Amino acid sequence: MLQIFAKKHKGFTLIELLVVIAIIGVLSSVVLVSMGGARKKARDARRQTDMKQVSTSQEMYYTDHEAYVTAPASTGGTEVIPDIGTYLTNIADPKSGSVYVWLPNDVATVDTSCTVGDYFCAYATLEGPTDTTYFLVSENGTKISTTTPVVAANYGVIGAGGHCVCF
Repeated sequence: MLQIFAKKHKGFTLIELLVVIAIIGVLSSVVLVSMGGARKKARDARRQTDMKQVSTSQEMYYTDHEAYVTAPASTGGTEVIPDIGTYLTNIADPKSGSVYVWLPNDVATVDTSCTVGDYFCAYATLEGPTDTTYFLVSENGTKISTTTPVVAANYGVIGAGGHCVCF
């Protein structure tokens, strides 16, 4: 009588194991696909944090030296954010490893009416919502823009001499 209720075999059949493995595979692929958007957002958040760090380091430098760090245009290629001594070391894009963009802020490359050390501009290209979304940082704060940043003279903002702005 006890042998009727006892199982004769133990374990799972091959088909049961294959079904479980297939279900796990489908679920993991769905999770990985849905994580792609979160990864983009995380990299964009890192870029924005890096740009805010550039702003903070520039403000600390300004407090000590009464001018922002200046850097002229490079002889070729994209300008890079300069090392600001102990305030900021090299930072790079989390996806590509390339450097963020620094717009030259010496008088010769922008406008002779701009005062050296009165402004700075750097930006990072974000991955979303479009491929041409930029996160800008300057002495005026931060801004998200869909147009390529440039430094230009903005006459009349500060007295008679004009002032260069990034956005």
